[in-house]
Amino acid sequence: MIGWSTRRVIRKTRWERALHQRGSVSAFLATEDHVVVHERHTRVVCLDREDGSVRWDVPVGTWPRDLVVADDRCLVLPQTPDQLVCLDLRTGTVLWHVDLPRFSGHVVVAEGIVLVGGWRGYTPLAAFDLRDGRSLWQTSAPVRTALPLTWGGGVLLGDGSDVWLMDPRDGGEMARWELPEPLIDDELRPVFTPISPDRCLARCGPRSLMALDLSSGTVDELVRHDVDLVGQAAEFVGGSVWLRELRAGYSAVDPDAGSALWRVDVGQPLVRGVVRADGGFIVASEGALFRLRPDGQVVERTPHSQRISALRDLGTGEAIVTTRGTLKALALDSHRPR
Repeated sequence: MIGWSTRRVIRKTRWERALHQRGSVSAFLATEDHVVVHERHTRVVCLDREDGSVRWDVPVGTWPRDLVVADDRCLVLPQTPDQLVCLDLRTGTVLWHVDLPRFSGHVVVAEGIVLVGGWRGYTPLAAFDLRDGRSLWQTSAPVRTALPLTWGGGVLLGDGSDVWLMDPRDGGEMARWELPEPLIDDELRPVFTPISPDRCLARCGPRSLMALDLSSGTVDELVRHDVDLVGQAAEFVGGSVWLRELRAGYSAVDPDAGSALWRVDVGQPLVRGVVRADGGFIVASEGALFRLRPDGQVVERTPHSQRISALRDLGTGEAIVTTRGTLKALALDSHRPR
């Protein structure tokens, strides 16, 4: 018998925004003061994080392959037109834009440099100055990579069993690892999880998690799970590594030893996102939010009237959920279950 109570995980809804399209965790991002979201199929909107009021609303083309905030800039890579657009995060003013080859994908910023390309191996990698969009360099041939990650003083890229760290200033290789099992094949979602300046995790195959060590140049298998995992990066929350299982639940493991800490099973699949709250955690299914104790035990459940697609931590006891058609900021209840 499931032994949790139905109580208030949510204290109140801070604000709610209709998107007029299906919400996606990859089509919004949050900073200390802003929430930037793609909505109405062709708009990017900046909201005040506190009350959800609109700061700016600009057209940027159709559904973005990438939405990135760096410094005081917002970078948008729409599917059409084939351009990279840089907006002022404070005002929404277009600061610069550059034309790109068709099917360009992936955007990452490191050391004031914007790296674009590598999606499905359609295009070369190209680097632009974040300040003014000036072209800096481009690879001589198309490159295929999973979604890149800024880490270790460079940009981490990967394809199949090969992972390499690239210097964003000139495209030079800083480090390389050969994985014992290929990376998961996902076009747009993360596959890498940084857990320290020298250590990063890579999701491989249906059940594996590899640890890359920058200082030693080694790669080790951290986890080989006993059931299939969702094809996306692990999450590092509250000092534990969280792996979302394909059929249902989350498993938490020790980031050093890879040993199992606990498993969260509510009898139904959980959406992506683990949030810290009151020393414990919050996770969500499509129809409810669940409070976990620090040891991962489920103690409270709050039904949610709209179907949840993702959960995102805002810090300070707040979270955002995306649903089939809304973005909703929640204040989490401060009750500490015993």
